[in-house]
Amino acid sequence: MVYAVHFAGAVLACYLIAQVLTRSTWTYNSPRVAIVCWQAVGLALGLAAIGLPLSAGLEPYHDGVGNALFRLASGELAPGFGPPHVALVLAGFGVGGVLIGTTITCGLRAIRAQRRHRDLLTLVARDDPAAPGALVLDHPSAAAYCLPGVRPTVVVSAGTLSLLDRAQLAAVLSHERAHADERHDLVLLPFTALCRALPWAGWVRAARDTVALLVEMRADDRARRHHMDGALAAALLRFASAPSRVTPAGALGVAGTTPESPAGLVARPVRPLPITLGIADNHLDARVRRLLTTGRPPRVRGAIALGVTATLVVTTVALFVG
Repeated sequence: MVYAVHFAGAVLACYLIAQVLTRSTWTYNSPRVAIVCWQAVGLALGLAAIGLPLSAGLEPYHDGVGNALFRLASGELAPGFGPPHVALVLAGFGVGGVLIGTTITCGLRAIRAQRRHRDLLTLVARDDPAAPGALVLDHPSAAAYCLPGVRPTVVVSAGTLSLLDRAQLAAVLSHERAHADERHDLVLLPFTALCRALPWAGWVRAARDTVALLVEMRADDRARRHHMDGALAAALLRFASAPSRVTPAGALGVAGTTPESPAGLVARPVRPLPITLGIADNHLDARVRRLLTTGRPPRVRGAIALGVTATLVVTTVALFVG
């Protein structure tokens, strides 16, 4: 049971590290490092969740999970290996199947939503020199979002053009292009899949929301390289005060979102899909305060966090092959 105990310890470590990262504020000054740490925690959690029942079922082999599985697949039955152990091994494969299947399902649903939305954009969107490189929807609500994918598209509404001045609009467009360039939809996908696979785990949902905020802050950082911090902060404040803000399912929006059709005609309620990103007003407030204050990147804390999470991943992988 040594390997099972170690996998259980890895699950506990993932939970504790997630609690620390969720409550930490140093991550706001180094969102890219924090995102990498979160990805490491998510990977380690998935591996540990698979390895725990597998290692318990393969305990009679007194070997690493990988070696024990190879011996079992070769037809070698260890003394004491019986139906309960078979059930645990199957449970391990079941956990892996659920995690992989959920991730694939979430990704495919997002791709379908993005494809449908692109088809609609060809009918209702237009080019506008006021928003270079973006499509414009004739809709009075405030909307600015990136439709990710192989051919990413930045979309703004006519309401946004009237809401923001030229500098603010340029900062918002840079923010959305950062989502596309760094494929933030793929960053969020594993955490959305974990939320679907573990709907009872509130801390997993909190982790997903935290990563969503960090993704927005990372896009803010990319935008502030080319534009004044005040322009993006003012744009966020104007979005926050707008009467309504919309971002369709499958897209990454600059501010709070509600799923709606691009033409503004809601035929039926739409459930947000995996890559829909909705940032609450308290998240907007955190982003605005961050843009208006200067903070030094926490190099020491970031290095420690990277070391701890990397060690967690390496340890979990080693339990499979050791």
